Amino acid sequence: MAATDELGALGPLLEEYEQVEAQMADPQTLADPQLMRRVGRRYAELGRVKAAADRLSSASGDLEAARELAVEDRSFADEIPSLEEEEAAAHEALVKILAPRDPEDAMDVILEIKAGEGGEESALFASDLARMYGRYAEAHGWSVTEMSATHTELGGYKDITLAIRAKGTPAPDEGVWAHLKYEGGVHRVQRVPVTESQGRIHTSAAGVFVMPEIEDDEEIVIDQNDLRIDVYRSSGPGGQSVNTTDSAVRITHIPSGIVVSMQNEKSQLQNKEAALRVLASRLAAEARAKKEAEASAQRLSQVRTVDRSERIRTYNFPENRIADHRTGFKAHNLDAVLSGALDAVIASLQEADEAERLAAAAQS
Repeated sequence: MAATDELGALGPLLEEYEQVEAQMADPQTLADPQLMRRVGRRYAELGRVKAAADRLSSASGDLEAARELAVEDRSFADEIPSLEEEEAAAHEALVKILAPRDPEDAMDVILEIKAGEGGEESALFASDLARMYGRYAEAHGWSVTEMSATHTELGGYKDITLAIRAKGTPAPDEGVWAHLKYEGGVHRVQRVPVTESQGRIHTSAAGVFVMPEIEDDEEIVIDQNDLRIDVYRSSGPGGQSVNTTDSAVRITHIPSGIVVSMQNEKSQLQNKEAALRVLASRLAAEARAKKEAEASAQRLSQVRTVDRSERIRTYNFPENRIADHRTGFKAHNLDAVLSGALDAVIASLQEADEAERLAAAAQS
C-alpha cells in the first residue's frame, strides 16, 4: 500500500475516534466494566492516530506559512529546511501508526511454561523463566497471577500457568501481548546443573506458550458435552497433598485434546472457572492460528513440543550469553536478562515485526 493510500484511511479513523470518545462518556459504557475496558482500549489506539495526524497537520501548516512569508521576507526561508524535516518525520510516524498491526496487541496474556528435555534441570530452568517474566512484568507495571503450577522437589516447575495483565487500558504498543507474543517457543539452556557432580555443561529446554487472554464476551462457545471434567486433591512440591478436599480440576476438551489443570484456587468451582478461561484462550489461539495458516499469514511461530531442535532462544550460562535465533540478537548480559531486563531482546523482535508489516503494507 502506498503512503498516500494509507493516509487515505485516516478520515474514517478520525471519525471513529470522535464516536469512541463520545462512547467513553456514555452512561451505558461507564456502567459496564468489560465494555469500558474494550472501548477504552480502542480509544487509546485511535488516540495515537489522532496525535500523529495532529502533528502532521501542524507541521504542514507551519511549513506552508513559512513558504508564503519567505516570498516577502527572506529570513523565513532559513526556517524552511528544518520545517521540511519535521513534516517528513511526522509523515513517517503517521504512516507507521497506520500500517496494519496485530489487533490484539493491547490485550493481556496467559503464559504457560512447561519443562521439557533435561529432567529436574529443565524444571529448574522453567522456574527461572517464570521468575524472569514476573520481574519483566513488574518493571512494566503489570500484574502477575499464578493460575496453576506443578512443582518438583528441588523447587522447579513441571509446568506453570501465569496470567499477566496491564493496569487500565494501554495503547496497543504498550500492551502485554504486544511485548510477550514473541516469547512462544522452545527456550534452550546450557549450564552446569545443580545435580551434576562432575561439573559438566548440560543442555536442556523448556517450552513457552503465550496467548491473548480473551474477554468474557468473546464468541468462544464451549459445548459442555465436549468436556471431561476430573477432580482430585491439590498437591504441592514432591506431590504432597496440600488440601483435604478434591478441589483441583482437570478439564479435557475432547475434540481438540487440550487438557487444562487448575489447583491454585481454594474451591473446586473457582478452579473450574479458571480452567475454563484458560481453555477458552487456548481454543481462541488454535482458531487464530488456523485462520492465519489458511490466509498464509507470516508470523513468528510458537511450537507445541519442547524439542531442542525447534529452539527460538539460547541461554548460555558459561558465557553469560543470550541469543535469539530469529533475529540474530546476541548479548552477554544473561544474568540481567534473567532478572527481567528483556527490553532489548523484545525490541529486536518488535523492530523485525514492524519492518515486515511496513514492507507488506507497501506491497499491497
